Amino acid sequence: MAKAIKDPEKHKERMKSIKAHVDKRIAKAQEDKGTFVLLTGNGKGKSSSALGMVARALGHGMKVGVVQFLKGEWNTGEIDFFKRQDNVQWEIMPAGFTWETQNRESDVASSEQAWEKASQMLSDPSIDLVVLDELTYLLHYEYLVEDDVLTALMNRPENQHLVVTGRGASEALIELADTVSEIKETKHAFKRGIKAQKGLEF
Repeated sequence: MAKAIKDPEKHKERMKSIKAHVDKRIAKAQEDKGTFVLLTGNGKGKSSSALGMVARALGHGMKVGVVQFLKGEWNTGEIDFFKRQDNVQWEIMPAGFTWETQNRESDVASSEQAWEKASQMLSDPSIDLVVLDELTYLLHYEYLVEDDVLTALMNRPENQHLVVTGRGASEALIELADTVSEIKETKHAFKRGIKAQKGLEF
């Protein structure tokens, strides 16, 4: 981060220079199209960030589709809240976390079932925003064929926005995405013996 300039005139000149640079970039960025945002990394907050975008889209009267691939039957506040909203289609993969089922064949079947819902959303031009929560895990474990997934992401309607979350995103996903944020874990309460808290983590 640049050091603060305490001289008022020098500060003013720097801010003018920065504003001109930002204005120039904004003027060039006039393409209006569906954007693919990828949220990855080991830190907490990827799904929370995605759901913030869901709230933002709904605030604009947009139609949203969400598929949660690894949440299972885990009840969370956001599910209860967003399912009560108009303009939301919310799908949850039938099985829970992979280490709970301990059955690859069952996991693949559940993944394919959830992906079918996602595919329908990705081909529906009436859905303005699609969120595929924890999709990266299914590609990492090869529960889904990555080439098929990438093709569906690329062929979605031109103005449909897409958010994909999950750790360990593949190079192909990173390359395809328009915006990529890697969330780093510095500290986590769980490692200090604090369990997941209602209203904060579920």
